[in-house]
Amino acid sequence: MTDDLHSLTGRVALVTGASRGLGLAIARGLRDAGATVVVSSRKLEACEAAVASLGPSAVGSAHARALHVGRWDEIEPAVDAIVDEFGSLDVVVNNAGIAPLSENLVGVTEGLWDKTIEVNLKGPFRLMAVAGARMAAAGRGSIINISSIGAVRPSPPEAMYAAAKNGLNALTMAFAQEYAPHVRVNCVMPGGFATDMAEHWDDEFVGKIVDRLPSGRLGRPEEIAGLVVHLASDAASYTTGAIIPVDGGRTAVY
Repeated sequence: MTDDLHSLTGRVALVTGASRGLGLAIARGLRDAGATVVVSSRKLEACEAAVASLGPSAVGSAHARALHVGRWDEIEPAVDAIVDEFGSLDVVVNNAGIAPLSENLVGVTEGLWDKTIEVNLKGPFRLMAVAGARMAAAGRGSIINISSIGAVRPSPPEAMYAAAKNGLNALTMAFAQEYAPHVRVNCVMPGGFATDMAEHWDDEFVGKIVDRLPSGRLGRPEEIAGLVVHLASDAASYTTGAIIPVDGGRTAVY
């Protein structure tokens, strides 16, 4: 249940990279706030399984659609298809991403660099451009980018990922101006979260993540979803161009 300001009833949302982890939690949160949610990722079968895992809802609905955000030419047709099928596109969550680690930076290949930028930066840029233009013409919309605290606390192994996410932070501020005042664009920077990926982390690695962390624990996926629902809703009508860490206090610690 949501209050009127946080209700997304009657709105259509697209979440990329939504077949698992934070993306799936975000899709669930938006649906349970009343939205019609398009669950997307590269593989349709994974999207369909994700939709099935959400179970029934008394308010919103979820629908599967394959979309590879790293492919520039696929984005505009996908946006048009969503608008044609559901009547609008009111919320976009740029969550899809890859995070390859490198043992050393001199060994990074051009192909891996290009793939990282395509999925984490180029694709979100194109989706914001296309969807934002449709939203501006319709007179309302909210775009939420999912970045990472790696953008501001990078380590050498994640340099490519961190560079792309720092670029996504910059795009957030640029697009907040481009499609103002009717389209709001904000960014969430997650820290360490207990997703399915974290199930493979050993105690030593988790200990390094939570060491000196004010919260003393990993985040729960729903703790991202709640903020995304807020940013998508009328309750955040005066919030745009914001870059918000949700990291258990990690970026407050030096």
